[in-house]
Amino acid sequence: MMGRLALQVVTAYAVCLSVCLVASVKGDHCLIISEVNADNPKLDTTEFIELYHTGSQRASLDGYTLVFYNGNGNIAYKVLDLKGHTTDDRGFFLVGSVDMQPKPAIPLPPNTVQNGPDAIALYHTSATRYGEKMNATAVGLVDAIVYMTRRSWGAEVLAETLTPGEPAFVEDEGAHEGDESIERCLVSGESWGFQVALPSPGQPNHCTPPDSIAATTRISELKLGGGQVDGFVELSESHAAGPLVLLVLDGRTETISASVDVSNSREGLISITIYKNNMKGDESGAVALYNGKASDFPVGSPLSQTQPLDAFVYVGPGDQPSANLTETLIPGRQPYQLSASFGEGCLYLSRCGVASWTRDPGVFWEAPQTPGQPNQCPWPKICPHVTVVPGSTEVDPHLLPWARGDFLISELNADNPGSAEDGEFIELWHPSGRRISLQGVWLLLFSGHNSKPYREISLTGHFTTAQGYFLVGSDRLVPAPSVRLPPNTIQNGPDAVALYRSAFGPPSASQNGIPTQGLLDAVVYRLRGSDKDAQELSDALTPGQLPLLEDPEVQSGDEALSRCNGLLPADLSAFVVAPPTPLRENSCPRPPPPPEGVVISEVGGAHWTNHSQQSGFVELLGSPLTSLQGLVLTVFEEYRAGTTMALPLSGITDHNGFYLIGNITGADQVFPKGATIPANGAVVLCSDTVTVCRAGTTLTNSTLRDTLVFSHDLRLLIKLSATRGQQVMPVLRSVEDGPVSLSRCSCCEARSPSSWTSSSPTPRLTNICPSPAFSSDLNLCLAPLSGDWQEHPGNCSGLVQGHSEIDVAGYLEERCHCGISALYLQVANFSCVTGWLRVLGNIQALSDHQRALILQTSLTQGDTCTDPATDRSMSTESALGLQIGLVLGALLLLGLGAVLFTYLYKKRRPLDYYSMELNEPEEGPSEL
Repeated sequence: MMGRLALQVVTAYAVCLSVCLVASVKGDHCLIISEVNADNPKLDTTEFIELYHTGSQRASLDGYTLVFYNGNGNIAYKVLDLKGHTTDDRGFFLVGSVDMQPKPAIPLPPNTVQNGPDAIALYHTSATRYGEKMNATAVGLVDAIVYMTRRSWGAEVLAETLTPGEPAFVEDEGAHEGDESIERCLVSGESWGFQVALPSPGQPNHCTPPDSIAATTRISELKLGGGQVDGFVELSESHAAGPLVLLVLDGRTETISASVDVSNSREGLISITIYKNNMKGDESGAVALYNGKASDFPVGSPLSQTQPLDAFVYVGPGDQPSANLTETLIPGRQPYQLSASFGEGCLYLSRCGVASWTRDPGVFWEAPQTPGQPNQCPWPKICPHVTVVPGSTEVDPHLLPWARGDFLISELNADNPGSAEDGEFIELWHPSGRRISLQGVWLLLFSGHNSKPYREISLTGHFTTAQGYFLVGSDRLVPAPSVRLPPNTIQNGPDAVALYRSAFGPPSASQNGIPTQGLLDAVVYRLRGSDKDAQELSDALTPGQLPLLEDPEVQSGDEALSRCNGLLPADLSAFVVAPPTPLRENSCPRPPPPPEGVVISEVGGAHWTNHSQQSGFVELLGSPLTSLQGLVLTVFEEYRAGTTMALPLSGITDHNGFYLIGNITGADQVFPKGATIPANGAVVLCSDTVTVCRAGTTLTNSTLRDTLVFSHDLRLLIKLSATRGQQVMPVLRSVEDGPVSLSRCSCCEARSPSSWTSSSPTPRLTNICPSPAFSSDLNLCLAPLSGDWQEHPGNCSGLVQGHSEIDVAGYLEERCHCGISALYLQVANFSCVTGWLRVLGNIQALSDHQRALILQTSLTQGDTCTDPATDRSMSTESALGLQIGLVLGALLLLGLGAVLFTYLYKKRRPLDYYSMELNEPEEGPSEL
């Protein structure tokens, strides 16, 4: 099973192209700052700013404003309203010196763009809000670059305002001989950065790895064959002093499955073909490049502890590689996650990231295969920054702060050991778990002695981190807070911290007493024996609850009040005393062991139909009177990061084992305000802390108790689906007019797509499932459905032993359009007959109406497995050819019949009437 060596061209490329996948990268299109050339040699006559629209097409720039900031004073020195302009047909837009080529859409006088420390910011809102001499602001910010030189420095304030958490870019004037520009490039995964490269105005950026990486022999391109076609590995040109060997390793056993000697070449890239069974997309594995020979790494031997020159580790759906393999080959990096659909064909990957480190699968991107040629890396359809336009109706509502709940107080540390009190902080968090604007948000610190705010902090102009966190705290705190306070500012108690949304100044300016209008969240806390001193604050901000005690005896060192038990605002029961974790996931105690045997029984989506009774709900099923403590119901929406809902469960199942959650009459627990089941997404039953379950990024097989994925989003399928990566979609046509739900009908195999079907909702009742009462006979003979089967005629045993009911159900549904799923074939028998798949038995239905729809497809065909003409899965072209042949045959038979009739008629009747006898004929014996 050794890999086969081939230089420059892979012979199977054209064959594989028809079945391989080059998946497009999904994401919201946006306008970004792609390239900046602020400092030219001598007279600065070729300065430019390049904007790029990630849709790669012409786009209007109405509403956008470009602002240039001076780092000396942090004020705007030029403002450009882009109204009336558009990008070119490829998405590029140039602003630059009047003499530069190509001609900019907006020309500028020479030496306009300052060299640094400065910034350029892109906004999307009315241009009248911005003007020269204004202070730097993040209101309406879309994208920004803060830059400086090694001689200037001093851009810290601009960076804190415009790119919080990211330092200013240092332009190295000695990077290139002549001119250079600052270009945006993908670093690794979804991480972006800037690098210095040769200017490329109006063209794709020159994104190349550092010289230290480019000079080494490394993996440049990959093709994972999916088990049907051979895999492929392309290496960069080799200048190694000694021999090289390429290894393919099994992800679970950590053993070598292929070992190939690499010939040193100075003629270009080296292409190596790997036998298809050694690189399959439905399994985990690795490719690694070592110094040495194939004889040093025999097939079947264990993973070497020698460090490789380069390595790529990939993960198949539900098939994680061993931790030792990952840590040995790509220490500190994550494997590349493959989707289930790639296992059916193959996947092309190219090295596109410009990370300064090696052995990182995150630098690879899906792109067309280019054997022997430089990689063709597409511009990923991902926006480096989240666009937030306060007060605008043009923004995707999912980007607005209130789209998924509003900001919460996540952690509070008001009392540090010792007298310095320089580790105090207040951590805020947004439930979206992404970068969000804090426009119009205020933080008020109240004193329990007079119930008045002793500090009011406006957070306008700030953004959360990419994970949704925001930190206010002492200026000596590590990590550094975005809003810095002098030490010992946050009082120890009895006091309160309250979070407000107020667009017209501080909440206390328009409300008497303790303001409650616009209140988002609040925490009232105390010292020992001082709970009564904060009674007025408690009554106004957290009514009916006792103030929290930050007990210094709980932890040996410092401690904080951390949100761990829920996401409801002003709910003090959600907080526990735990070690401080600023800008990180809270350190919460482990929840109690979750109950066993509780599964998702039925799900209804509020947006699945337009019926008036269509409601969003989730029905759980378990043993009667089972406590659900320790379970969290999370909901994901298609193509959105993180969860849209994370609801800790607190009740018990009823006497029949049901537990109902949602916006529906008689629910045991309701959805949080504004939350529901989306049209496409996933519902997950999670057993961990709320902070883990809500993030959705660290879920494991032990954490996922049950999942239902009703989406084509590859990220959800990879993260949440069952081992085969199947999903269940609501089939609205399968039900009579009325609301629709997805019902579990095969109890109780968790995380199985074969357990579900569409039906009418039955909350707290037995689900409507396919029944023998509405069954009909099934007798099918199907041609091979998979490429492997076609390569080995007469052998379909692998399909019969696998999940043939899913494939056959999909085949029937394409013809019936009546809601057939694998459940309908649960009593059918599957066998191989002369290489054909025989399906014999019964197919069930939900009702007489659905049974009639199934019968219309004439599923009973008789025992015809020996006749290839009965192939029910023939192509459209074959079917058309058969029809044409039948028509021509019928016409030929008609013609022959006409000729024969004419001949017999003439033989019966004489043709020459003038030669006929005129006397009457007499009957002869022959006529009698």
